[in-house]
Amino acid sequence: MTTDTTITPELLDQLLANYSKPENLTGENGLFKQLKKALIERALGAELTEHLGYEKGDPAGRGSGNSRNGTSSKTILTEDGEIEITVPRDRAGSFEPQLTAKGQTRFDGFDDKILSLYARGMTVREIQGHLAEL
Repeated sequence: MTTDTTITPELLDQLLANYSKPENLTGENGLFKQLKKALIERALGAELTEHLGYEKGDPAGRGSGNSRNGTSSKTILTEDGEIEITVPRDRAGSFEPQLTAKGQTRFDGFDDKILSLYARGMTVREIQGHLAEL
């Protein structure tokens, strides 16, 4: 599931295109918070795909007895404050997210864990794969 994908200078330039002051990175709707939200939601989607056994839109899921059933909203508290995320659901109600378990409202140490994985030389795809395995 992992491929060698690294964060390119071009991607960083795109992300920092509107950076003019520190609040653009660390503020209430700053880049760090947006990236954290996107990464959490993408990892939850990967967890649901693993749970169901097929990709979104894959014909293999037809008639499987369980399928995607939209999302629900959830507010989690991180080091950066509250983040409103969408958690995917399945029709059978059997999906139990591991990254943010049902009833979990605090999300401590996420930044440190991601930074430590990146510091160990893992690529973004490897980190995504690792989160999906959790």
